[in-house]
Amino acid sequence: MRVLVARSFLQRTRGLLGRGPLAADEALLIDPCWSVHTFGMGFAIDVVFIDARGTVLAVREALAPWRVAHCLGAAAVLEMAPGAARREGLAPGRSARRICAAPHA
Repeated sequence: MRVLVARSFLQRTRGLLGRGPLAADEALLIDPCWSVHTFGMGFAIDVVFIDARGTVLAVREALAPWRVAHCLGAAAVLEMAPGAARREGLAPGRSARRICAAPHA
């Protein structure tokens, strides 16, 4: 999986706005983050909330455009193509470190 990272304020604010849907093997890690929105997006995304240890806290599958999702206690969010979270075995209590281990800047 190719993981892009958004760490600066501008990168985190922009997120996936202004781009097309994520490829099946692509994700965006937003760090730090505990809340996301899909305002202005034309496609759904899987949203994986991760704690500071890399453990999945919650997953919102196929979050539609113009929606908000949040998870108290999350340290980061992984945004993925619809179906990718399930395909990668990401579920509450599971580790996301394998996917987030070698992100692309």
